[in-house]
Amino acid sequence: MLIKHPHDCLPSEITSRELFERRRDFLKYSIGAGIGLMLPWTGAKAAQKKFSGLKPSLFSTDESPTKYGEVTTYNNFYEFGTDKGDPAQNAHKLRTKPWTVSLEGLVKTPKTLDVDAILKLAPLEERIYRLRCVEGWSMVIPWVGYSLSTLLKQVEPLGSAKYVEFISAYQPDVMEGGGFGSALNWPYVEGLRLDEARHPLTLLGLGLYGETLPKQNGAPVRIVVPWKYGFKSGKSIVRIRFVEREPQSSWMQAASSEYGFYSNVNPEVDHPRWSQARERRIGDFIKRKTLMFNGYGDQVAALYKGMD
Repeated sequence: MLIKHPHDCLPSEITSRELFERRRDFLKYSIGAGIGLMLPWTGAKAAQKKFSGLKPSLFSTDESPTKYGEVTTYNNFYEFGTDKGDPAQNAHKLRTKPWTVSLEGLVKTPKTLDVDAILKLAPLEERIYRLRCVEGWSMVIPWVGYSLSTLLKQVEPLGSAKYVEFISAYQPDVMEGGGFGSALNWPYVEGLRLDEARHPLTLLGLGLYGETLPKQNGAPVRIVVPWKYGFKSGKSIVRIRFVEREPQSSWMQAASSEYGFYSNVNPEVDHPRWSQARERRIGDFIKRKTLMFNGYGDQVAALYKGMD
């Protein structure tokens, strides 16, 4: 397994003091982790469309999934608020019909596909992935979707395309910006190297727990990159752009010295205010060791060879 390269996991997996001190949700989590996270979830479950005939995936972990109620009520989606419970309370305002995703930029034939067309591109799989947040907590989520590469194949990238930029929806009349109005630029932007985006593990997420995505989890279309910190997995995607130069993500724009492009999970690179060596699985009390590349090193370490 590849252990540590300066370019694949920079100090950029961290938050600036200014932004950190505004993350009330993290402080509340830290104080109440031993109590609140052990309590059963009692909120109402929104109706979601169920999928049938899902294929099991060889990429799935055999770890027990985090409870549905915790996956859908403990979220970072700053367009709908900074507290972990805010997205579940506010994201119902997100308009998801109609919804299209445009594939554009350095491609031979740009395309725009609606959700129904996207759902038909490949058999849907259930992939049970670990999710690790830069804040030091983690989940195990049974996603529904297929490899993002299937969608990317719908357009022919030009030879000059080296990166992929993901742009999330921004509906300013229903998204308050989560109190980060002056710190984060909207819409939310993330990016991957083209080979990272084409890697079989990189998932086009269309659901979880056998159902369509709840809005607070990034409905109706999101990206899931399991070996990177969670903020790299953009939610509610509306545009995918093939570009020549490394995209500047929203967090890189907000704190360029602390959020790098790669942001691979690395227990050997600490946050200046806490260690990344261990993590707290939501629903558990005892912390566990953080795995290099979030446990996906055998599959993805080769992507970063030679990066010194």
